[in-house]
Amino acid sequence: MDLDIAAPLRPIEAVRRRRPAQHPERLIAYSFAAVIMLGTALLMIPFATHARDGAPFVDALFTSTSAVCVTGLASVDTGSYWSPFGQVVIMLLIQVGGLGIMTLATIGLVLLGRRIGLRRRVLGAADKGQADPALVKRLAFAVAALTFAFESVGTLLFAATLWIQYDYPAGNALWYGLFHCVSAFNNAGFGLLPNNLVPFVENWPINLVVMTLIVSGGLGFPVWLELWRHRFRNARHFSIHTKLMLLGTAALLVIGTLLVLVLEWNNPATLGQFDPVQKLLPSMFQSVTPRTAGFNTLDYSQMHEETWLTQMMLMFIGAGPASTGGGIKVTTTLVLCLFIVAEARGVPDTVAFGRRVPVEAVRQGFSIAFLALNAVVLGTMIMLIAGPESFVKLLFEAFSAFGTVGLSTGITFGLPDVSKYVLVTLMYLGRVGPYTLAAALALRQRPVKFRYAAEAPIIG
Repeated sequence: MDLDIAAPLRPIEAVRRRRPAQHPERLIAYSFAAVIMLGTALLMIPFATHARDGAPFVDALFTSTSAVCVTGLASVDTGSYWSPFGQVVIMLLIQVGGLGIMTLATIGLVLLGRRIGLRRRVLGAADKGQADPALVKRLAFAVAALTFAFESVGTLLFAATLWIQYDYPAGNALWYGLFHCVSAFNNAGFGLLPNNLVPFVENWPINLVVMTLIVSGGLGFPVWLELWRHRFRNARHFSIHTKLMLLGTAALLVIGTLLVLVLEWNNPATLGQFDPVQKLLPSMFQSVTPRTAGFNTLDYSQMHEETWLTQMMLMFIGAGPASTGGGIKVTTTLVLCLFIVAEARGVPDTVAFGRRVPVEAVRQGFSIAFLALNAVVLGTMIMLIAGPESFVKLLFEAFSAFGTVGLSTGITFGLPDVSKYVLVTLMYLGRVGPYTLAAALALRQRPVKFRYAAEAPIIG
């Protein structure tokens, strides 16, 4: 009797337990799409541009997607094409895309005094990489406070430098500082100057402010919260995620700096014009910015192709999970590297800092990397068919779009509409794809009642 009653109840109860958290990755993706379309509509309003008839749909969609996905690629010049209203819209879209739609929704519900249900908590957890949905409300306010603190301090320092050293009017200096610092912390790369930050290539204060904001936003909110919880000490108590992010970020910054320094040392159009000591700052900046930021102080169109290749690798890796950046993420890359090292040594487990990395995490990493690489290749192929740019430049654009970086070799303005739509798709996939895929894979983990007999094919 007990078996007859219990048997049909188990699947029903399981369905009820899963229903509140069902498909959170879909709602996150839909939310980003909805904000992109809202931004497109606002940018198509005639007074959003200096053009008489307003922005064409393709340029409004491209700019809105690039802003919400915190990329920075631009099909038109941001400073001269868009009116002050359009620039404010772009800045707000960047803030929404970087801060996280689910985080903003959570904050709004709390301020209205409404209850946050389990479904919204799980959505917030998936959006910000938080393992415990119960902590999402506290996380939302911490994220907002952290963002406000970094952007406020950065704005004041940036504006002060423009006002004191470059004689900008106080109002213009404050607006330029606010726009660029919001863009920098959110790893967007949008700038209001025609040649981005090239005029400030030798200015240490502006470079340091922008680089600090980029790295801070790219570390990810979980890392900052853990650092704050441990008061920035007792590193041995840090989680494996924080340790991998700190080590990986430092290593990539050093490696990227050395690669740019060596490869562009004698290039008269980039580093060749500077003294040996002066080469360090632009090399450092060009190492930081491919980590999904998109600002540049050197002309990328004049760089060597081998330098472009190194930048593509950095763009593909990107920033940290639950950060304002894109890419397949630093932790994903390091876990895959550790797995390959373990395989080469014949060790059955992937180990980092004395901890075994679960097989599920390795599988998710390979899935994300494989699908990301195929998306870039497919997008490049379609753009090659649409023509007429070279393969290397189009590949660079594809990596930049998927990594939500925003760097360009200077061809974005002249691309045909088909290629612009391809880049729009890559930017969207690069922003929502990696962590929604990770959330989908994590939520669909379930025990199996049986396993098939093992038989290995020939590998290699």
